[in-house]
Formats: sequence, C-alpha cells, structure tokens
Amino acid sequence: MNVDFIEALKELEKEKGIALDVLIEAIEAALISAYKKNFGSSQNVRVEINRDTGEIHVYNRRTIVDEVEDPRLEISIEEARKLRPSYEVTDILETEVTPRTFGRIAAQTAKQVVVQRIREAERTIIYDEFINREGDIVTGIVQRHEMKNVFIDLGKTEAVIMPTEQIAREQYNQGDRIKTYIVEVKKTTKGPQILVSRTHPGLLKRLFELEVPEIHDGIVEIKSVAREAGARSKIAVYSKHENVDPVGACVGPKGMRVQAIVNELRGEKIDIVKWSADPVVFVENSLSPAKVLSVHVNLSEKIAKVVVPDYQLSLAIGKEGQNARLAAKLTGWKIDIKSESQAEENNE
Repeated sequence: MNVDFIEALKELEKEKGIALDVLIEAIEAALISAYKKNFGSSQNVRVEINRDTGEIHVYNRRTIVDEVEDPRLEISIEEARKLRPSYEVTDILETEVTPRTFGRIAAQTAKQVVVQRIREAERTIIYDEFINREGDIVTGIVQRHEMKNVFIDLGKTEAVIMPTEQIAREQYNQGDRIKTYIVEVKKTTKGPQILVSRTHPGLLKRLFELEVPEIHDGIVEIKSVAREAGARSKIAVYSKHENVDPVGACVGPKGMRVQAIVNELRGEKIDIVKWSADPVVFVENSLSPAKVLSVHVNLSEKIAKVVVPDYQLSLAIGKEGQNARLAAKLTGWKIDIKSESQAEENNE
C-alpha cells in the first residue's frame, strides 16, 4: 500500500461518506486477522497504517511481568529493561514484526474490507432514504417473479410486492411500469427490504394527492377511503373553501383526473362522494350512485336505517353487497338498507 491508496480512500470518503479513519481502522483490524492466518501466529499483534504514506507496520505486543508464563504474550522485566531501563511491570513492549511478503496480502485484504464497507454504506444510505418514505408512492419497473412475490426495480434498489398486497387478477408483466405504496422498510443482513402494496387504501389516497392540486395545496381534504382493490373504491372529500367543489376538483375537467387514477389501477371503479359532518347527509352521499329517500340514524349505536326507491335497491346494495359494504367502511356506520315498499310493510 502507498500514497495512492490513501488518496483513493480519501476520494471514497468524499463520494460515499465513509470516514477515512473508519476505513483505516477496519483495514487494520482485518490485517491483524490476515497476519495471524497467514503466518500462523498466536501473538498479540497491532497493525498500524500511516495516514500519510500508506505504509503498514505490524507490532508484536507483550506485557512486561515479573515471571513469564507465556513467552508469546509476556516478557520479563529484566529482558525489557535491557531494551529500555524506564520500563515497569504491566507496561506493553512492542516489537516490529512486519513480514517482507506482507504487502500483497495486505493489499488483497484491504480491497475486501473497502468493498464490504462501501456495500454497507450504500445499504445504509438506501435504508435512510426509504425509511422516511413509508406511506409514500414509488414508481418502479416490474423486474421478476419469485415464489409468487413480484420484485420491482426502483433504480437504486428493489422492492417486493407480497402475494397479499397484489390485486387479484392483475397481471405484473416484466417491464411494466407501475406505482406502488411503501408499506414498510426493514433492515436485514442483506440490506434494506422495501415492502410495497397495490391494494393498500393509502395508494388511492396518494394517487389523488398527486393528481389533484387542490388536495396537494390543502384546499380539498380526503376525509376517508374505503377500498376493495381491483374492483371498487369510495373516497370522501371535503372542501375548506365554499367556492371549491371537492368532488368536481377530484373528477377534473372532463373526468381527466379521476380517469388517470382509474387507468393506473387498471380499471378499478372509484366513487367520489362529498363528506359531511352530518351523519344523515354523509350516509346518503356514501351510497352514491344510488338515490336515497330517507336516512334515520341511531347515534349511540352508530346504525343508519336507509330507505331507497324500489328500483334503486339493487344499486344501493351493489353486486354481492359491495356498494353497501364500502359505504359502511367509508362512514364508519352500520347501514341497514330497505326498499320503499319493504319500509312500508314494516311501518318504518
């Protein structure tokens, strides 16, 4: 090792943010193991790298004692004082034992340590970047499939969509560009593991924040989201400004904003409803597109009894109860839907 090696380490310090002292200390520690392995030594040794010249020196360290039990680790006070009269018992005597052939071994060892440290530093940088992005959207390219998991290339690293976070019947073809929601970032021995989702309600919310400037600016607020990924979703929105229509803002000119989100979610239907602090109004809005005749609420039990025209009953309930189920999720209320004729029969 030489001056050029030290300069190379200093460049790494600038580029990768790994302190020079940290690198050199790691190399010194690795060289101690390399020395003992290659020269069959069980001595207590210290390796020193000169920070200016890059020169390496290996020193045998022995403790000064009255009576020597292990000559590899100890030296008598009499022997030590022949070298320097000022030595005392318990002092450490160092003798240089740098082998002539140690340079090649040292260079190889140093290279391995530096590569490992660079890899660790890069993993830390990636982890620090993505741990702060939990709950955010990332765009990536479908890379491969392994054991039903889908791996997404994010550029610097990759993310994984577990089977439970994949939309049923959605195809993830290699090379497809998709948006996913970061659910969790884990630290593992192989580096950061980024878990992303296509089914999380947060994905829908973040897509609206990206597409609708009024939401990004805080004029329109998303109050709640109910989602059955791949099939249908409902989103309740509220405007802080009387002259801004929250539903219209989310739909966009000629439906362009909501259509962009529908396209990203491969055709998932989205109902945008107006949020209200009045539970009667909110429950009525949540059952859109069905028309509602009346809503009676039990505030203590959070139950809403809804009456709809006979011809609107199937629309209000939805296919396999989907519309009613999503409305209940969106409002947080248990919703009991009856047709007008059913309500009359029950005298409700």
